[in-house]
Amino acid sequence: MRTKFALDFGSIKNVGIAAVDNIVRERIEHGEYENFASFCERIKDKGVNKKCVESLIKAGVFEDFGKTRATLLASFEGIIDTINNSDKKVMENQVSMFDLMAETEEVAETKKYVFQEESEFEKKELLSQEKEMIGVYISGHPLEKYREVIEKATNISTLNILKINEDMAEFGEAKEYRDGEKIFRDNQNVKYAGIITKIKKKFTKNNTIMAFVTIEDLYGAVELIVFDSVYHKSQNSLIEENVVLVEGRLSIREDEPVKIVASEIKDLNENAVKLEEKQGKINGLSIEITNLPEDAKDRLRGAIKYFTGDRANVKLEIVQDGQTKPCGGIYMTDEILKQFEWIVGKENIKMK
Repeated sequence: MRTKFALDFGSIKNVGIAAVDNIVRERIEHGEYENFASFCERIKDKGVNKKCVESLIKAGVFEDFGKTRATLLASFEGIIDTINNSDKKVMENQVSMFDLMAETEEVAETKKYVFQEESEFEKKELLSQEKEMIGVYISGHPLEKYREVIEKATNISTLNILKINEDMAEFGEAKEYRDGEKIFRDNQNVKYAGIITKIKKKFTKNNTIMAFVTIEDLYGAVELIVFDSVYHKSQNSLIEENVVLVEGRLSIREDEPVKIVASEIKDLNENAVKLEEKQGKINGLSIEITNLPEDAKDRLRGAIKYFTGDRANVKLEIVQDGQTKPCGGIYMTDEILKQFEWIVGKENIKMK
């Protein structure tokens, strides 16, 4: 169980060394903690306050006690108050040593703790609590489910960046750096994905805003430099704990850790990656309308009109009775493509 102290309790936020020493000493002298209520009873006079207990819960220390973290967080204050109030009542009513012993036994027998049973938090929230309390993820990584997507969407990881940093430290600045078959150079365009862990904003001398963003992938963290124009364009994605895909250029400077100067930051999801793949292979969209009913043609005309504009990224053409008519450019994403497939049917759409 986690209470065997596989975790370094001293590294948990709000848990002081004195509290850790007392918790460990109590366990060594009187045995393992049997359950959460037992833990609270045994540490009540050990300098372990509510804030400390809350942090231990969030860090996942009590995972083996059969209660969800959500349940413990909803219940721990009431349980601690019940213990303290029961002890206070015993002390106020004591008459003699024998009375105290009898009262204590009675309280122990009748004392009940109320757990407010709650469904467990989502995995993302659990991992966020662990990172907040310990600084690392214990029970998983929020990017694990994106592993395959990230590998397809990116061309650099923190492992590559660490290798560049190591080579610079050992050999000095160079025109290029190799990591296996990959070659990296200063100002090279790269794609990197990860979870935002810190955002530090500042105003420049020209009174424009910029940000230094720490972003973490499965292997470590790197700093992004986000200038004014990119910041304003991407600010809806610049949120701590958001998973993003970054396009930018490498900044490799001697005596400095490698950074990425961002040119675009957007939310990472499977649809975004699918679109990236399609855009790399598809230059155009051909829609056959020969056998479409009039109401479908009307919906199609409306959709084309709505998605035509400056953001067009795919050339569109309409085919009717064997004749092909170019219709200019259209903005296309994976979700928009699904809408067109719904209007005309998948069988009437061809990608080029």
